[in-house]
Amino acid sequence: MNDKIGVGLIGSRFISSIHAEALKSVSNAAVIGAMSPSAGHARDFAKQHGIPNHFTDLDHLLARDDIDMVVVGAPNVYHCDITLRAAKAGKHIVIEKPMAMNLAEADRMITACKAANVKLMYAEELCFTPKYVRMKALLDEGALGRPVLLKQSEKHDGPHADHFWDVERSGGGVTMDMGCHAIAFFRWLNDRNPIASVYAQMSTSVHGAKTKGDDNAILILEFQNGVTALAEESWTKLGGMDDCAEIHGSEGVAYADVLQGSSIQTYSTRGVGYAVEKAGITTGWSFTMYEEIWNYGFPQELQHFVDCVQHDKQPLVTGADGRAVLEAIFAAYASAGTGRKVMLPFTTDVDKPYKLWKP
Repeated sequence: MNDKIGVGLIGSRFISSIHAEALKSVSNAAVIGAMSPSAGHARDFAKQHGIPNHFTDLDHLLARDDIDMVVVGAPNVYHCDITLRAAKAGKHIVIEKPMAMNLAEADRMITACKAANVKLMYAEELCFTPKYVRMKALLDEGALGRPVLLKQSEKHDGPHADHFWDVERSGGGVTMDMGCHAIAFFRWLNDRNPIASVYAQMSTSVHGAKTKGDDNAILILEFQNGVTALAEESWTKLGGMDDCAEIHGSEGVAYADVLQGSSIQTYSTRGVGYAVEKAGITTGWSFTMYEEIWNYGFPQELQHFVDCVQHDKQPLVTGADGRAVLEAIFAAYASAGTGRKVMLPFTTDVDKPYKLWKP
């Protein structure tokens, strides 16, 4: 393998900007090109991030011999098609969350990557967030005893792009968008012990004019080893992003706040140019972040995936993890639709999870 892994970015919006910035600190990666179906977006994105090539045709990017790995930051509805085409072209794949629109797509993606002998790596940054990595280390060393209750919450006032609001392109609302983080986080903390059941309550509380999806959700997961996990997800919380977690063990407890716990408390009458992701108003008191991408774990995540490609190592988070998360998401929407706890394994032929909640 070459000294540097050639990377292609697929997408040109918010998450792809994070990927581009994070990869600048990965010394054994070189971003070769960026692709967006909109010519203006592709050109401007490449110029902004110093990427030498831009494409509007996916096949042209995939035809480059100097690209070893692609990072997919496209809307959910395109994840499966892009993955199948990238695998056929022999490219290793980092797929953003959620993995796919449904379980059948996830299975096709996993099968295609195995057949092509390429890695399918699931981009769950919470498994690389420094503060959460330290939390897991406390649990693993026994400092907290055995895990009893896990909590994670992620809240802001709504997505950046229109496709998130459109359930036909996203598959669902805040549970599909952010609940996937919590589910992956819980599985990672709990050493991938199987999920036994999911119970969920969902509502469209504020953004009914924008979406048919849920903008608030509470999920309760029970694992086969007796651990309970509680996720709180919101698209209606004003004042910027919140991302917090708790581990309650038999011999201790740990609390972590990724953003406010790492921020500079700032008061300004004029307002801050940038405080934190999705902060609307920054006059008065605000929590001003520094090294935000690093505190989230994006550079660490992409460094790991590049190393896995370069040295043929097993990724920490794979397509199998992405599928397990998606299965729990479908179970959550089914639970919200029926008002009942749903047991896993859960199978369904429904093509988008929101349909289990709002047929």
